[in-house]
Amino acid sequence: MGRADGDLVSDDPSASRQRVCVLGATGTIGRATVGALLRRGHQVVCFVRPRAGVGASLTPADVARLLDGAEVKVVDPTDPLSLARDGFAGERFDALVSCMASRTGAPKDAWAIDHRAQLNVLEAARQAGVGHLVLLSAICVQKPLLAFQQAKLAFEAALIESGLRYSIVRPTAFFKSLSGQIERVRRGRPFLVFGDGTLTACKPIGDDDLADYIAGCLEDEGRWNRILPIGGPGEAITPRQQGEALFAMLGRPPRLQSAPVALLDIVIGGLGALGRFAPSLADKAELARIGRYYATESMLVLDPQTGRYDAAATPSTGTQTLFDFYRAVLAGADAPERGDHAVF
Repeated sequence: MGRADGDLVSDDPSASRQRVCVLGATGTIGRATVGALLRRGHQVVCFVRPRAGVGASLTPADVARLLDGAEVKVVDPTDPLSLARDGFAGERFDALVSCMASRTGAPKDAWAIDHRAQLNVLEAARQAGVGHLVLLSAICVQKPLLAFQQAKLAFEAALIESGLRYSIVRPTAFFKSLSGQIERVRRGRPFLVFGDGTLTACKPIGDDDLADYIAGCLEDEGRWNRILPIGGPGEAITPRQQGEALFAMLGRPPRLQSAPVALLDIVIGGLGALGRFAPSLADKAELARIGRYYATESMLVLDPQTGRYDAAATPSTGTQTLFDFYRAVLAGADAPERGDHAVF
């Protein structure tokens, strides 16, 4: 698998074998990261919630089968006592990888998980003598307009100030987040874009390529004590290009349906007003704000001087492109479960 420029990998694999704790191991990136760590020879211990996965549908026995080769401990990351007693339990861990994230991005959930629970994990890791924490964050925290971005950014700051060695990985768009319209197009419906479909661009990264990059943070000194934006291989692509590629793979002329961004503003305004009386509608308003953000902001490195997104400054790694992924799904591979993160 390809590596980003500047990677340093030891010639002696045994020299870098570590005992690694992983949180968020039941998510798609978490599962791939566990696999990448195991392939590198690390001993992996996963801290999982009593009910994990999409819709909290996985029991501990389900998780143990899903994460074959790793040790599984049932731990509540929102409870410092559970982290110490059921998780670290006086045992030695060299490193911790957190792929943990809030399930919805709604403010209450985001601050509880992306910030407070992560702080619990950080403090418990320090108390246990963990030497290195690798955090899966998100590139969108560069422009924090939403609650979940602000929560993630606040924890990033706490990690940097903690004195613990860190690697903060900020990936661009996931294949999962760009898979929602595959079935729609296959059924003959048009591909939905906002504006003319060129408002945004991204360098999507696949689960396995991102997982390999995360696992490599334990060995590559060039990734220590750094914030690490990372995208997949190839040029940045727009939503229009995504839709056109899907139709081409199906041998059909492209059909794109444009929606104005103002439509989202109307939805957000309406739900926000109603949300003052019904909390569930306030959460829906936040989901609409998240949708608007992704409809109007590129998932690329943001140049702080110009305020513009810069594809050339966004590092790349790996071998699988989004279009490789599309072809695999159209050929019969399973599409990823998008769960609470499905916005469009």
